[in-house]
Amino acid sequence: MHRRWLVTRTNAEYLSYLSRAASISPVFAQVLVNRGIKTVSDIHDFLHPGLTGLSDPFDLCGMREAVERIKTARQRGEKVLVHGDYDADGLTATAITVSALRTAGLDAVYFIPHRMLHGYGFGAAGIEAAEQIGARLMITVDCGIGSFGAADRARERGIDVIITDHHEPVIKGQTVDGRGLGSEGAATGLHDFLVPGAVAVINPKLYPQNAKLNILCGAGIAFKLAQAMAHDRDLGFSPDDLIPLLDLAALGTVADVVPLVGENRIIIRDALSHIQGGGRRGLQALKQAAGIDDGRQIKAGLLSYTLVPRINAAGRIGDSHDVVRLLLSEAEDEAHTLAAWLDSMNGERQRIEEVVFQGALEQLKEADAEAGIVLAHETWHQGVLGIVASRLAETFHRPAFIFSIEDGIAKGSARSIPGFDICRGLGQCGDLLISFGGHKQAAGVKLRAGDLPVFEQRMKEIFMLDMAGGAAAPVLEIHAPVKLADVNNALMKELELLEPYGYGNPEPLLGAKNLEVVDPRVVGSKHLKLKVRNGPLCFDAIGFDMGRILDDLVPSAPYDAAFSPSFNEWNGGRYLQLVLKGLRPSA
Repeated sequence: MHRRWLVTRTNAEYLSYLSRAASISPVFAQVLVNRGIKTVSDIHDFLHPGLTGLSDPFDLCGMREAVERIKTARQRGEKVLVHGDYDADGLTATAITVSALRTAGLDAVYFIPHRMLHGYGFGAAGIEAAEQIGARLMITVDCGIGSFGAADRARERGIDVIITDHHEPVIKGQTVDGRGLGSEGAATGLHDFLVPGAVAVINPKLYPQNAKLNILCGAGIAFKLAQAMAHDRDLGFSPDDLIPLLDLAALGTVADVVPLVGENRIIIRDALSHIQGGGRRGLQALKQAAGIDDGRQIKAGLLSYTLVPRINAAGRIGDSHDVVRLLLSEAEDEAHTLAAWLDSMNGERQRIEEVVFQGALEQLKEADAEAGIVLAHETWHQGVLGIVASRLAETFHRPAFIFSIEDGIAKGSARSIPGFDICRGLGQCGDLLISFGGHKQAAGVKLRAGDLPVFEQRMKEIFMLDMAGGAAAPVLEIHAPVKLADVNNALMKELELLEPYGYGNPEPLLGAKNLEVVDPRVVGSKHLKLKVRNGPLCFDAIGFDMGRILDDLVPSAPYDAAFSPSFNEWNGGRYLQLVLKGLRPSA
């Protein structure tokens, strides 16, 4: 699909001022301004984050009540059940909370629902597990904000519940478990939401105006709970006990694809060195199973395609209870055994995913994907629907809903594109749905299979109306226009200060005009390899998966290039190359 190129330029005088005041290059100043970092103090805070920059955990409503109830549990010697979730965010959040509670001297155990047996979230199976061990307190992590019935049942059985979650809460006027009478529309505060009856409910999404904290994932909120415990001397959990939990919080943050700015950026920047250094046996074993050499630099992107898929694999196609065991393990043999098991599970997940993805592509040949993708099949494995939906949304730049049908019920996963709030869209289909929940960009949904055609038509109408037609076209956003002479080692050192890269803090994309393309060819069957030249300056460039445009290149014609500069290490050498993201004829 053709992408529009967007270049946002800033007043040259202001860029010059920022460059002098912050001692950075004008190109780097433009990159920062285009990320909303527009003052000298903001630049310093963004480029040099530290744990002292973490916000007060008690800024999260419900936190004081939660800590007081945990203190009471410790004083009474009560057992505590931590109810997690089967994805990487929920699993790391579980490990964080269990670790913090045990360090504070509490008897904490955990329960992870099975995707196929129990479904998503806090439900009857978790309450039964709490009753079996005699727990009088349950703490949910990465789930629970929509579990009204489960919270009521737990209270009826004499079990107190603390809910920690980051998923979208139920707006008054929506219907969940027969609840929800009131006004519809955009929510602005707690009075606009329905919340389960619990001792404490901690979810920054209940306060949409708190942009600083509502970007946290489940593991991030679990870390904030641990941080709040460290503020209370009576609990026996100190600030020093927080440091070993950073690696888990970072993994959950990377896995859940939340913006890598603010609090999330602080957590990850400090955690990467801990993951590199190898303090946690389970992660070291998992690194070895994933083929990550000890000397390889750990970055957020590396975690997202090596460790995170392996942590997710068990929950997608089996039981993920032992993933928490791996994350908490202090025995080397146990850690290596569990890591090898996860590695094999990930291989099986990849095989199943590819079968479903190819099946979805076959269906798409007969479908209209212009206003969204809605596909379903009886044989598709529920555990990989989210990944397949994500791949389709990225490929076609349209929201994707992928369902598996069983006993007349369609259970599925949805993934969106930037600018379209998929949960808000699902809220407008409430009369057709049995249940739904998630984020603006990802959701789970369940409905009767017979309602799929009506649901498809409704969602496509909502998407087209919301995106105003052409607004859905993908955009290639250039973070700074440059000349090839600007791309040098000094600029690379500046750009490295922006890491870790990820959602909300992408790798910088630069754009240069009127370049000569030299010796273009295809390598590795589908990658475009060439040189770009401007006067005496010449750079190697590679465009991954761009080999298809080779035949369209016109010799001697000038081209504009969008690229991310990087260092390529080969045969003991290290040199600058441009990773192409777009190439078009100059105007």
